[in-house]
Amino acid sequence: MKSSTVSLPPLKAARVLDQLRERIRYLHYSIRTEDTYVNWVRSFIRFHDRRHPATMGGEEVKAFLSWLANTRHVAASTHKQALSALLFFYGKVLGVDLPWMKEIGRPRTQRRLPVVLSPDEVARLFCFLEGEHRLFAQLLYGTGMRINEGLQLRVKDVDFARSTIIVREGKGGKDRALMLPQRLVSGLRDQLARARLIWSADQEAGRGGVAMPDALERKYPRAGSSWNWFWVFPQDTLSTDPRSGVVRRHHMYDQTFQRAFKRALFRSGIAKTATPHSLRHSFATAVLQAGYDIRTVQELLGHADVATTMIYTHVLKVGGGGVRSPFDSIPEVGLIDAC
Repeated sequence: MKSSTVSLPPLKAARVLDQLRERIRYLHYSIRTEDTYVNWVRSFIRFHDRRHPATMGGEEVKAFLSWLANTRHVAASTHKQALSALLFFYGKVLGVDLPWMKEIGRPRTQRRLPVVLSPDEVARLFCFLEGEHRLFAQLLYGTGMRINEGLQLRVKDVDFARSTIIVREGKGGKDRALMLPQRLVSGLRDQLARARLIWSADQEAGRGGVAMPDALERKYPRAGSSWNWFWVFPQDTLSTDPRSGVVRRHHMYDQTFQRAFKRALFRSGIAKTATPHSLRHSFATAVLQAGYDIRTVQELLGHADVATTMIYTHVLKVGGGGVRSPFDSIPEVGLIDAC
């Protein structure tokens, strides 16, 4: 069997990290994956005193991963992320397909129940969020979107007539249709009105519009400046595109919302280690509890495997819809007599 790297074009960059970026962009990986993989390969090179990766192999990779696990005490998911970055680098960039790449074991990750907020806790959390941050949180909870899917939502993907929101190129590059919560229609219309003011100001100033996916920017050079492609949740300030260097309007930063969410969680007094992703978990649990079948929830969440969705059934079994504790079956009078 031929290596999958045979069909890849030759690299043009000279430095290995630039070669890694070039290959990632050729394969259409996200900017987040690019940053993550580059950081891990850079750490690997520095760990081995800046030796060239082509001169190293399985033993050096194992030594680095052992250091992460035994000295840095990283989580299993972080360990797997570092391994994935190095396997991609050696296989797709250096074109090295050696037996040790298959022999390196992947750490086992333990299944963890997700942090789920009750409807009362969600409502309390919303009270401590303001403006577009509150609307954005309500949208995540009301649709089950991932945070990046909500941030990258564009004007054209909100269909008020059909009460539908289209998620474009979600995880795995898939599109899916979600319900538009009727209670958010008014808020979303107001948000679009605010976004249009920002878009109009950008047009008058002759700014570069917004980023377009893949080759659409080259194929339709004016589309990025159109209202249809504008962000539903635009960032107040302009930013520099990390790949093209173009100064343009970005969508709301995820760090901005995460900080607002963390402050609201603290002020609400909810004693759970919730994150913005917990709103997605809470959506899934609430939909299952409402009686919808697991396949429907799988499609709404965009899970490739129904086994991923099944984790929420375990939450329900532990919670109110599961086994009743025998302690709750003891009559109150029996407890008194026993004492």
